[in-house]
Amino acid sequence: MKITEILGHDAVVEELRSDTKEGVLEELASIIARVSGSPLKEQLVQALAEREKLGSTGIGDGVAIPHGKLKDVKVMMAAFGRSSRGVDFQAIDGKPVHIFFMLVAPEEMAGPHLKALARISRLLKEPSRRKAFLEAKSKEDIYRLISEGDEKF
Repeated sequence: MKITEILGHDAVVEELRSDTKEGVLEELASIIARVSGSPLKEQLVQALAEREKLGSTGIGDGVAIPHGKLKDVKVMMAAFGRSSRGVDFQAIDGKPVHIFFMLVAPEEMAGPHLKALARISRLLKEPSRRKAFLEAKSKEDIYRLISEGDEKF
């Protein structure tokens, strides 16, 4: 599964407005709810907040991959957000997070959910690609970087 199969152009945010962990979760959950036409935004925010209580999804190097599963979600979905100024997301390295990939999957979709998380992690592993995401001039450029990265894996 490619990231672009679960992430559309309209789920990419060039510059997040939020400057708190809770705000970012809410902002990206709103995008997934809007794009999917789902009324599950509040349930999604709650599931993501519960997941964060287990340990931050801020994986370091300025990246966070908040994720969760809901029984009422029918297909896996993703949203991407960028914060130029950075957000304190309690990342494992203690540094601000600038690149956010949110992933939401149906409860019964454990295998594909883990594969998608791994694919996103590989996409963001290279410092040069993270830098390119931060320097991208538009959401179209960001989506192109995701698409190009998809082709390499």
